[in-house]
Parts: sequence; structure tokens; C-alpha cells
Amino acid sequence: MSLQALVEYQRDVLERTILFWDTLRARANDMLEHERAGLPPLLDFKHETLLDARHFDRPANYALVRITEIGTLHADKCVDADKPPVIVVDPRAGHGPGIGGFKRDSEVGVALDQGHPVYFVIFYPEPAPGQTLADVLHALRRFVEAVAARHPATRPILYGNCQAGWAVTLLSADCEGLAGPAVLNGSPLSYWAGEPGANPMRLAGGLLGGAWLAHLTADLGQGRFDGAWLAGNFENLKPERAVWEKYARLFADIDSERQRFLDFERWWNGYYFLSREEILAIVENLFVGNQLEQGQLRICHGCTVDLRRIRNPLVIFASYGDNITPPHQALGWIPVVYRDNDDLRQAGQRIVYLTNPHVGHLGIFVSASVARLEHRAILGSLSAIEALPPGLYEMKIESHGGAPAYSVRFEPRKVEDLRVDYPRAAFERVRQVSELNEALYRTWVSPWVQLFTTPWTAEILKWAHPMRSSRYVLSESFNPWMRAIAMLADAIRPSRRPLRADQPLVAGEREFMAAITRTLEKSRQARDGACEQVFRLLYRGPGGG
Repeated sequence: MSLQALVEYQRDVLERTILFWDTLRARANDMLEHERAGLPPLLDFKHETLLDARHFDRPANYALVRITEIGTLHADKCVDADKPPVIVVDPRAGHGPGIGGFKRDSEVGVALDQGHPVYFVIFYPEPAPGQTLADVLHALRRFVEAVAARHPATRPILYGNCQAGWAVTLLSADCEGLAGPAVLNGSPLSYWAGEPGANPMRLAGGLLGGAWLAHLTADLGQGRFDGAWLAGNFENLKPERAVWEKYARLFADIDSERQRFLDFERWWNGYYFLSREEILAIVENLFVGNQLEQGQLRICHGCTVDLRRIRNPLVIFASYGDNITPPHQALGWIPVVYRDNDDLRQAGQRIVYLTNPHVGHLGIFVSASVARLEHRAILGSLSAIEALPPGLYEMKIESHGGAPAYSVRFEPRKVEDLRVDYPRAAFERVRQVSELNEALYRTWVSPWVQLFTTPWTAEILKWAHPMRSSRYVLSESFNPWMRAIAMLADAIRPSRRPLRADQPLVAGEREFMAAITRTLEKSRQARDGACEQVFRLLYRGPGGG
């Protein structure tokens, strides 16, 4: 290798290093700016607020907005009044709203391109005092009723992403005849299901002793649970991607990746709060108790959710590359609620599912290729799905040279084939341990924690959270030395000449990065295997029973 090639590579690495740290500086500034602005929803479409649930008799921090403009065009000029409206509900699982309409190639963009009136359910950073799941469902029902009243000739299509998917499921069980098809994207309904060694998140409740830790965290936040904890848990699931590969890719392709990285991180690092009542209900009834699929989830006094009450067709989209909501958790509830195909037909229900072989959890919502193919095909096929005879079907999409050229077919499937085998007795023991620990904490510890928690301590814990402090420290507001990085980056950009990817030293660098990724992946797999072993010893016994 020539001396000139070595010098050029050293120059390129130095420039990329400066631009890399300048990008992290920009991320920190974007994060602070977003928080100072009140963490508004990051929709890429202009919108107007129709209903604000903070002013309802039972307040909740949700609002219904209508998409009013598509680029420079007013929405009314682009939509077909005869098409059913689409209501997109984003997940409230630590981050703010906007991922379903984050960019033009998104669920919102696809619905608008196909001529549907589009509505979006947003939420605000702070929950209403004492806000419960019942308050949220009451607000969502009001939203669906309002949209249905605006479009009396059709029934609204409900789009639920991740956490919002099970919320849409609860809503569908409560709003028979009011809503049209419901599309559940990466939405967990069977929380105990999963593949051993591949889905460790389902074991977390048992390894941490149940719901008491969420209760403690909410107490330390003065009745609010910080969504940054959920975001940190998501990153820990696959650290080779969240902690290494994301930044390695940015460093390697700094010239093309900067804006994409900043756009996504602006959403990822906007952390919202849940109320103590909400997070406890979610952890106790869903993640630990798995009450939803069993028809034992109590929303309020005298109101228990029964998934058999759902009459609107369901479309379930899951991915085998999703380790947060694997297909087991998205589909495993079906054979629990319906004994077999005859039972499903007698209930008059249509359930259609489709799977992606590799896309990750967030890719289900943000991937442009998924939006252009799967989401476009789902929305374009809903009328055909409603016309299907009751039963279970798998939706198969064949791409003909890329979207939008595709064809769709529905293949009948057996309910029994979706049955998932997992150690139910072990998870029942987890539930019992959680109830005991939570009762002890609630009775003997929680009052003292609440007594000594103040607004000052809650705010300090918020700002000191690693998911925030690790970002803030790279802003010149906290670190004056970052101004020098910004000046150097400004000097580099006008004359920047990146090396080609096939340059031998650049190619060797990328192979080295890939080797680190593989090493971290093996370490994570060993960690997950150890967690499985500990869980088995704690709750199943040496024999695995």
C-alpha cells in the first residue's frame, strides 16, 4: 500500500471523527431545543387539533388531530370523500407521537396517497394527575365517535402501532359496530409467548421481581414514570445495534447518514411520562399478568375486556426480526381466545396476518420500503378483507419489480397452527411473586418513598438519567469544548472529499466494525441464555417443569 493512500485514509478518518462528534453535538442541541419547545409531536404533515382530552370530564393527555396539508397541497383537494377515514394511533411507550407520520413514506403518507382522510392521535409529555387506562380508552372512544360523525357513510379504519395496537384492540372490544378494520402493527397481545433465547423481554418481570420496581420508579418521579427507562430497556435488548452499530454506521457514512440519524434521534430522544396508575396497570395486567388474552383484564369496576367481543376485522402485521414484539406475541392470543377455526367462524370474525422475515421492531413503522409495500398493500386490501368469509388467513404479498407493483392473495390458515408452547406454570409463579412483592412495597415502602420525594429530587433524577445525560453532555450548553468541534466541522465540510468504500483501508475498517458487531451479538446471546437459565431455576425448577 502506498504512503499516499495511508495519508489520505488518515485524513479521512480525522475528518470523519470531527464530523461524527459534531453530529452528536447537533443531536444534543436538537434534544434540548425539542424539550424547550414542549416536546411537540414530530409529524411531517400540517395538522389541526379537533379534540383535546385534557379538557374532558375524565381528562387524559391525548388529542385528536386532522391532517390538513400534504406538502403544499390542502388535504381536502387530495382525499376521496367516499373512502373511509384512517385514524393512526402512535405508541405511548416512552417516546412522543409522530413515528406513524414521521416522513412522507409512512403510514400517514400511504393513507393520504391512497386518498383517505387521515386523523392522528397525539399525546402530551405529562399525563393528567391520576390518569388511568380507563381514562385513555374513554378519550379514544370519543375520538373514534367524532371521526365517525364526520364521515357517516363509512366506518373509520384504526391503525395501532406497538403499544397503541393493544389499546386499539381494547377499543375494538368496547366499540362494536363503531369502527372498521383494525390494523395492529408490531402489537403484543400474548406477553408470555416467545422463543427461548430469542425474546428475553418476556422474562424481565420474573427476573426483577414483578411490578414493584415500576412502582418505585414512579414514586421517585412524584407519581410519574419516566419513559426514558423504557427507551433504555429497548436499547439493552440488542446493544450491538443500539450501542455500537448505530454509531459505527454513522461514523462510516457520516456524509450521507448525518441527517437521517438526526431526524430519527429527534424522535427517539423525546421522552414522555406515564402516570403511576398507568404503568402499574400495564406491568401488572399485561407484561406480568398476561390478562388480556385470557379475558381477565379489568379496565374499571364492572368492565372486563373480552377479545371475543371484537367484531371488526383485524389485520396483524409482525416480523421475525422483531425481538420486542415477535410473531409469537402478536399472534399467540388467537388460539387462546378461539379453540379452532370453527369457533372463529361461529364468532363471525375475520383475522388476517402477515409477517416480514427480517425487519426490526421500529422498521415496521419507519422503514420506507415497508411503507411502500406492506402498508400500501394492507390499506389497499381492506375492502377485500372485509369481504372474506369469517376465518383466519395469511396475507401474501408478491412484489413485481418493487412497490407499487405488487399482488396480494389470502391463504386460509388453521388456528391450531398458531398455538405457542411456553411454560405457563412458571409465568403464573411470576405473577404470584409480583403480587406479593407489590403488596409488600405498596404497604411498607411506598409511603416512605413518597414522603421523601420532592419536585427537586424528581427533576434531578430526570436530568441525571443516562439516556438524557449521555446526550446533554455533548451540547456546548453543557460542554464549552464542543464549540471547537463545531468550528472544525464547519471548516471541513466545504472541502470534504470522502474516500470510496472500496479503498482497501476503508474496507478493512468496515470489516473490523462488523467483527465488533458479531462479538457483541455473541455476548448478548450469552447474556440472554444466562437469563433463560436463571429464570428456569427460579420459576421452573431444575427439571424445567
